Order: sequence, then C-alpha cells, then structure tokens
Amino acid sequence: MRYALIGCGRVSPNHLQAARNNRLEIAALCDINPEMMQEKADRFDLGEVPQYTDYKQMLKEICPELVAIATDSGKHAAIALECIANGCNVIIEKPIALSIADADAIIRAGREKGVAVCVNHQNRFNKSIQYIRKAVEEKRFGRLLHGAATIRWNRGEEYYKAASWRGTWAMDGGCLMNQCIHNIDLLRWMMGDEIEEVTAYTDRLIHPYMEAEDFGMAMLKFKNGAYGLIEGTVNVYPKNLEETLILFGEKATAKAAGTSVNTIAEWSFADGLDEPSEVKEAYSENPPNVYGFGHTPLYADVIDAIRNKRAPYVDGEAGKRALEVVLAIYQSAARHCPVKLPLKECATMDFVNQFQ
Repeated sequence: MRYALIGCGRVSPNHLQAARNNRLEIAALCDINPEMMQEKADRFDLGEVPQYTDYKQMLKEICPELVAIATDSGKHAAIALECIANGCNVIIEKPIALSIADADAIIRAGREKGVAVCVNHQNRFNKSIQYIRKAVEEKRFGRLLHGAATIRWNRGEEYYKAASWRGTWAMDGGCLMNQCIHNIDLLRWMMGDEIEEVTAYTDRLIHPYMEAEDFGMAMLKFKNGAYGLIEGTVNVYPKNLEETLILFGEKATAKAAGTSVNTIAEWSFADGLDEPSEVKEAYSENPPNVYGFGHTPLYADVIDAIRNKRAPYVDGEAGKRALEVVLAIYQSAARHCPVKLPLKECATMDFVNQFQ
C-alpha cells in the first residue's frame, strides 16, 4: 500500500516507524522545510524517496492510497479535505480540526468518497487502556459513577518558540487541545460518550508568550448520570509528572497511569475475575516518550479497515467528539457558565484575546 507523510516535525518519526512496522511502501515525504524532510529520510534510510514542499503536487504525482497528516493543527482540515478529494485514505494527527464545521466537513467528505478517515488518538491502543476498555464493555464496573483525566506536564518557552504555531488560536489552541486531548478522548470514550453539559475554567498562568491556555479544569455531566473531571496543565515543575485516567464504578476502580496512561496502577473489581498484581504486570508498558507504542497498532487497524471497507477503530466521529469537549471547555470558560452539548458551531478562533 502506497503511503505518504505530510509533516515531518516532532511526531513524524512515530508515523514513519509505524508505516515501516506495517510494511507500507513509503512513497513520499512532504514538508515546507526541506531540512526536516531530509533528516527523516536519513534517519529511516529511505534513500531517494521523493520529497515535496507542495502537498497538492505530491498527491497528483504520487497518488498514495494512505496519507498521514502531521502538520500544524490548524492545517489539518484543509490538507485532509484535499487528500480525500484525491481519493486518499487519511490518518489525521490530533486534533481532527480546530472547528466543529471543519470536523463535520472531513467526516462528510470521507463518507461521500468512500475512504477511511482515522484520527490519531493512539493511546486507545495502549495495553492498559485496552484492558480497561474490555472491562467497561463487559460491564464489570457496574454503574459508572465518575472518571477523572489528569495531565500534569511541563512545556516551557523553548518548546513554544521552537515552532511559532504552538499555543496560537489560529493554528493550535492551548494545553487542552494539544497535550491533553488524548486523555480527554479516553475519558469521554470510557464514560459513555454522550455528554449533557460542560463547566470549566481555563487560564494562562505562566506562559505570556503564547495566546491560548496553559491550564484548564472542567467537569462533565454525562447523559447516563456519570460525571467526569479534567485537569490539564503544562506548568508542572520541573518536567512532565504524570498522565492518569481513573474510572470509579459501583463495583470497581481502575487507574491507568505512567507517562501517558501506559501502566495500570489500580485494579480493584468486586467480581474477583483476575489477580490485580498480575493485571498490573501484564498490561503495563514503559514507552520511551509520551507518544507511547500506539501508532503501530493504529496503523494496522487502518490498513485492515481499508482492505475490508469498514470504519477505523478511531474514526472521524471519534476525533470530532474529543475536539467537541475541548471547544466546549473553551466556551464555558469564556462565557463563565455551563455549556450544553452537542455544539453546533465553535472554533478556536472564537477565543482570540481570551487572555489579553
């Protein structure tokens, strides 16, 4: 299967390694920075792989079957729509887009063209998360009562100034949209997806050089009667501390922890079907960075989805649901009141000057 990568920045090595692990034909690289492309070509020993600074030209000349989009977040929608129009299946780095309208357009275009649209929420494939999800689907928790997603990380001035798009409303959003959206996706997915109301606060506490938030807290009220808590920050001193996901049910408590919810730290179930110490050992991993090991199985799922003409495990609708929570948090914080879901219209650009 012919594969191309658009965007050769920070996360691109994970995409290229996943493509290689799944025996894809890496047919082209694309980036506006030729040096970044060449560095990735050298690192992965891609030889004379074609390199493009214009993705539209690349699509016409290479005709890839599958394209991964790992550019600045604000460019995801336009590039995805162009790829889909050319008949390409797509893997879109999170977030799917920066507006509800663009997310809807991507989903609609994919459906009309009959191509697979996947959003890269790779942590769904963590061993820890898969085992917790299995327990949810088997209803081992009983009634889910509440869940909490915490992302306690550090990003300093060097990180934001290394790429001018980071932390901007037009191209990114703040810590909730960039660093926290993976765990927000997991919380919504685990707790029942359908959210009735969001109440939130956001702030820019110690990053005056960025436009968007570096801190956010929110409460979610799910339609099934459960509640969700979100705490997200990039202000933790002096480095990343943890990312955790905790689910509390009437008959069970489970906690995923570690750098990126890649370990099981708590496993208490009334049914006694498994030994907690064995679960913690068997379903915990130690990835080298916050990206974890999820890209390779996500790619494998997309390839299978394309071949069998089914929706990917993490499809465009899933990507939209994660985006919707972040935008609802922004809206609630800006309006100082609860926000009802679903959101019909909302975009990061609605919040320009929020912290001025």
